[in-house]
Amino acid sequence: MADNTLPEMVEFELVAPERLVQSKSVGMVVVPCSEGDIGVLPGHSPLIGTVRPGVVDIFENDKITERVFVSGGFVEVTSDRCTLLAEEAIAVSDIKREDADARIEAAKEAIEKAGSDAEKARANAALEMAEAMLAALGDGAGQH
Repeated sequence: MADNTLPEMVEFELVAPERLVQSKSVGMVVVPCSEGDIGVLPGHSPLIGTVRPGVVDIFENDKITERVFVSGGFVEVTSDRCTLLAEEAIAVSDIKREDADARIEAAKEAIEKAGSDAEKARANAALEMAEAMLAALGDGAGQH
């Protein structure tokens, strides 16, 4: 007889280009995807998605235990695993407002100096990421 019970935890891995940021069992993880935030619980339907700049909320015992800012990437979900390949990952608690502000200013300058559509698109993506980083700090900080 088949065991139809769902696992109680999801194996979550967050990988940045040069390091494994997280690898643990969690109750749920909420990932900012291009189509909207997705909550991954045990038994989730398989999917592959594009991750937009934003905050990944990691839940244990129905509470957010960690918040990690990601600048974008890809996520693969199976019924018992969520693997997020991020371009950049920073614990929200490690984000410094002045660093986010500096990234915003640099991106705005790059937009002004952009000579081609490709340069403009890269600069706009950098601005979107920097504004999302600032917004991750909360209190309306990302409203530029």
